[in-house]
Amino acid sequence: MPVELPNGPLRIWQPAEGAELPDDGPVEWAPLVPYWAVLWRSGVALARELERHDLKGRRVIELGCGLGVPSLAAARAGAAVLATDMEAEALELLHRNARENDLTLETAVAEWRAPGEILERGPFDLAFAADILYERQSVASLLALLPSLAPEAWIVDPGRPASHPFIERADERWGLQTDRDGDFSIYRLRFGPDADPG
Repeated sequence: MPVELPNGPLRIWQPAEGAELPDDGPVEWAPLVPYWAVLWRSGVALARELERHDLKGRRVIELGCGLGVPSLAAARAGAAVLATDMEAEALELLHRNARENDLTLETAVAEWRAPGEILERGPFDLAFAADILYERQSVASLLALLPSLAPEAWIVDPGRPASHPFIERADERWGLQTDRDGDFSIYRLRFGPDADPG
């Protein structure tokens, strides 16, 4: 299926059970099929945002990539991409989708609570993720991980319940820039000495 983006469509294969569940429910909605198999609208919003920037020569990492539309967009924009997910099946399909679009990227099976491999492969110039704030217990792990990966992170979210504690803690620690793209918030965090203390 084509995913329309500003720089042209990306051709995406996805599991049939994921294609039958369009992401058009309320923010509390979650599929019965694996999360990675759904084409999340927030992922498309993040891909659009990435395509608005010159990423040539930048090393980037996507957390919880699922189908990996943002990673594919970043690769097309010239970045060296490491796409990560805790599901190996998602990464296998992402490699197929990269080949389908004549793109190259790297992948790694990774969990936020045990991020050893991805930390060893860093640092990166930018970390990004879409629609990953489902569970409150993941917020602390994410906030601990992000500054270790890159000096900057972008998180796109439609207003999931766990986004509220994430926003509060991130803004308190580093300051947070928030932009809107339709139904989605784009949270931009900067870490280190140049970070805005809020």
